[in-house]
Amino acid sequence: MRVPALLVLLQITLLVVALPSWAGEAQRHIDDQTIAARQWDVIDIQFNQALRADEGTETEFSATFSSDDGDQLEIPGFFDGQNGFVLRFTPPKPGSWKYVTRSSSTALDKKSGEIAAEPAASGRRGSIVVNENSPRQFHYQDGEAYYPIAFEFDWLFALDAENPTDIPLTRQWIDRLAENGFNQVVMNVFAYDVNWQKDDRLPKEYDYGNPRVFPFGGDNTHPDHSKLNIEYFQRLDRVIDYLDQKGIAAHLMIYVWNKKVNWPEANSDADNRYFDYVVKRYQAFPNLIWDISKEALGYGHNDVNYISQRIERLRKLDAYRRLVTVHDYSYCRRFPNKLDFISVQLWHAELYGTMRNVVKDFPGKPILNIEHGGYEDAPYVVFPGSYVSPETCLERAYQCVFAGTYPTHYWQNAAWNVIIPDVESLAPDDRPRLDYYRHLRTLVEKYRLGELIAGDTKCNSGFCLHNDDDLFVFYVPKENISIGPRLPKDAKGRKMKGTWFDPFTGTFSEPVEQTISQWPSFRKPEGDGFSVLVVDILPDNTP
Repeated sequence: MRVPALLVLLQITLLVVALPSWAGEAQRHIDDQTIAARQWDVIDIQFNQALRADEGTETEFSATFSSDDGDQLEIPGFFDGQNGFVLRFTPPKPGSWKYVTRSSSTALDKKSGEIAAEPAASGRRGSIVVNENSPRQFHYQDGEAYYPIAFEFDWLFALDAENPTDIPLTRQWIDRLAENGFNQVVMNVFAYDVNWQKDDRLPKEYDYGNPRVFPFGGDNTHPDHSKLNIEYFQRLDRVIDYLDQKGIAAHLMIYVWNKKVNWPEANSDADNRYFDYVVKRYQAFPNLIWDISKEALGYGHNDVNYISQRIERLRKLDAYRRLVTVHDYSYCRRFPNKLDFISVQLWHAELYGTMRNVVKDFPGKPILNIEHGGYEDAPYVVFPGSYVSPETCLERAYQCVFAGTYPTHYWQNAAWNVIIPDVESLAPDDRPRLDYYRHLRTLVEKYRLGELIAGDTKCNSGFCLHNDDDLFVFYVPKENISIGPRLPKDAKGRKMKGTWFDPFTGTFSEPVEQTISQWPSFRKPEGDGFSVLVVDILPDNTP
């Protein structure tokens, strides 16, 4: 089904639509009404106004939200087609938030109302921010640690984009990712098609390239950049919202230059209209992470000045100050101070040392290896990169973790235009090993790896994360038959407990106790892969 063009709106009848389910239903504005909400829940406040679609996107509309203790947020509104105009608001804290609108339309100007925000519901943590006390780490607004394990899913927007009423395929995939420990999805607002040769064996139903949906008027072949397709964004809302429900960050790439999108001319009115609309429409979602563009500088579309100007434009519009990065290491390397965290694309065979060098180059910044060259094999070849074995991909993810940085995983039949909606229908050997990342999540949370110190090897061969006291977690390479921990000198003669963790099964061995000698050693369990050893130094009084 082709998404229909937006109709001229002769009259807008306000609809109560079910947008974010955390907040319940959208609310129609009534002057001086009080709307019940919760902290960190998204709420839409809708305003009647009969305008054509092209007029609506040109109408200035915003509101000042003021808390009862004096805080203020300048929230931009947006035109939402048949739903009129919308203020999408997420209360950053409980209490009363009064708003007054401003608009170039007299009918929308100086409207007032109030949000009565209750404390956050159980499980709602707010947005993701950089930890001020430990700036290589992230946490949620409620203070709980956020440790990203990301999954690239560029065409997630397309799975149900032609379904007007539901997103069953999208939910199926997002549920699968959540169940397997992923808490960030790297995705495009829109992409059209890949510029490399497609697998001759690829069934047509799995190819989401050349989509029949488009964020502008017309289509990708014959675009009308003077108009935005509001219905396209309404359907994209469902994806961002469901990611939010499942506790997964939407790492949203606003542009992509190498996927055949017929973009408007850079810095044109049409370009600015699209960019501003995306920022206005999605900034209220607390799970939102901004990424200006995939492959931002790699394909000659624009220069560094354009990307820098986009960042500045975004920060002026985004009242919530969501995190910002750029999917381009060459840009991040040159302009780290413009970004909240660094995205790198490093494929080097010796990845741990490479990532440690990045950490040294960017003190005080979290680092996400958004593309480490590992694209897990799948039934249909899309883009094999340098590594396709799921075990090798996992090994590289762990090397990012032990370097004190964060990993991103790709499975070839979900990362780009090719998407197999139901992987359970595949033969077991053809399915992605997403369970490996569920096991990684188990290790991360059990030992709070994000809070440990990286960079000190503390062993004769391998890598270590430690708390500089009584916990030492070792990455033991697959080539090793044993590992010799190098523990604090004052621990000699005390007891220690060694527990092996199998990253491929998620199982822990029975702990083995030893007295710490001058040269302690643990023999690695048999197997072809790498392993993880957790060493706990026991209290002095342990018998």
